Amino acid sequence: MDFFKCVKLFIVIFISFLSATPIFSDSSTSSNAIPNFLELAKEPQVFDWMVDIRRKIHENPELGYEEFETSKLIRTKLDELGVTYKHPVAVTGVIGYIGTGLPPFVALRAEMDALLMQELVEWEHKSKVPGKMHACGHDAHVAMLLGAAKILKEHEKQLQGTVVLVFQPAEEGGGGAKKILDSGALENVSAIFGLHIGPNIPLGEVASRSGPMLAGGGFFKAVIRGKGGHAANPQHAIDPILAASNVIVSLQHIVSREADPLDTQVVTVGNIQGGGAFNVIPNFVTIGGTFRAFLRESFTQLRQRIEQVIIGQAAVHRCNATVSFLEDKISSYPPTINNDSLHDYFQSVAGSLLGVDKVKGHHLLMGSEDFAFYQEAMPGYVFIVGMEDVSVERLRSWHSPYFKVNEDVLPYGVALHVSLATRYLTKLNQEVPTVDGKYHDEL
Repeated sequence: MDFFKCVKLFIVIFISFLSATPIFSDSSTSSNAIPNFLELAKEPQVFDWMVDIRRKIHENPELGYEEFETSKLIRTKLDELGVTYKHPVAVTGVIGYIGTGLPPFVALRAEMDALLMQELVEWEHKSKVPGKMHACGHDAHVAMLLGAAKILKEHEKQLQGTVVLVFQPAEEGGGGAKKILDSGALENVSAIFGLHIGPNIPLGEVASRSGPMLAGGGFFKAVIRGKGGHAANPQHAIDPILAASNVIVSLQHIVSREADPLDTQVVTVGNIQGGGAFNVIPNFVTIGGTFRAFLRESFTQLRQRIEQVIIGQAAVHRCNATVSFLEDKISSYPPTINNDSLHDYFQSVAGSLLGVDKVKGHHLLMGSEDFAFYQEAMPGYVFIVGMEDVSVERLRSWHSPYFKVNEDVLPYGVALHVSLATRYLTKLNQEVPTVDGKYHDEL
């Protein structure tokens, strides 16, 4: 009888402990605790701290794999918070850890890189680097993840596992996510969440979808070689311009005649170079472009057919062609496909935090996102956090030289990061109890 009394006493104590820390509860009825994260993130000591970080990064934009000062700033802030981390990972990346240091592990990701474009917004914290700008909001993403780190560290003893902070380089065409994975830094992570600020979604709302979210994207370049000659005597030449013209038209037939109309795909030739005089047939022509698809199978098929069509059409016109997909210079990205189970989980958490009416669906986007690499390695989910306040101004879209960030979005990103991570750790602990000796000592 004494044994059973001890067991009952332990259960009572355990339940009391859980009820004493409702801030990390996974119960859908405990929504009264979850909004606290948003309130905490709006406190001046968190909000003003993030704004300062975001503006410093914005003033000093760095391109992919060149984010040395950004990385240094991140490490300085993590040191101030007492957060342990690994560096360098994937050249400039930083991987932070908050929690027990033991499984389960859940990851949150922010990108660090800027774009090669001149900022045209005149304001106090405009880019100080000519020709470079944070025109996609990565400066805000870093600030939000650091804000999440600040709150998570304050509640570290209540975490039921480890939150992994992924400060990633080179999202804009450099495939930084793939290098992070190749480093082995996320080997034991159970799930990863990422967000992106949205200029055309109202502040306080979020949007996402289950399954395909963004298209896979790749690039190609082809050199079509013929035989140069005088334009007045085309019979003595082999015209690569004529061959290239037919190649371009035939590439459009891949989508219009071979793809399922319900399976959205795009092939675009955006560059053509050949010849230097009006009366000379050149020796070769170079063309280049991009291709997009939402399904992995379609993306692979597009790539195969692009190469076949270019080589085949060049041969019809007595030319030869070489095709490169530029993997050594520009990474191709697989489709971004949100995990179905994580979609249901996200809707529950975001609905509790913001209100069910603030959680919206989102249309498919033909743009690409290297978060897709994480999703191929583990369950992953990316969503958009709205920041538009039409009472103030209409915001320009991503990659515009007039792109601006409404800094009121920062607390929303923080609250979502923290809510998703903490509740997911609780969820994993409830579903699969940790077994001693069944984990690596570190990621």
